[in-house]
Amino acid sequence: MTNTLELEIAIKRAGLTRKEIANKLGISLMGLYKKINNITEFKASEISKLAELLKINNFKEKERIFFAS
Repeated sequence: MTNTLELEIAIKRAGLTRKEIANKLGISLMGLYKKINNITEFKASEISKLAELLKINNFKEKERIFFAS
């Protein structure tokens, strides 16, 4: 489960828009919305790319954002 609040903070910190992120992940803006809000899950490849885009290099931070319980 994605920690929506932590992901939103990381997106703002990176200075990217949701539209830019969706384009770089190759998904629609609605698809990204669903993933951020835990309606659907991120694929492993999307998590990897998103972590790269948001400059999340720390394993614990990735875990806290993308694998919250």
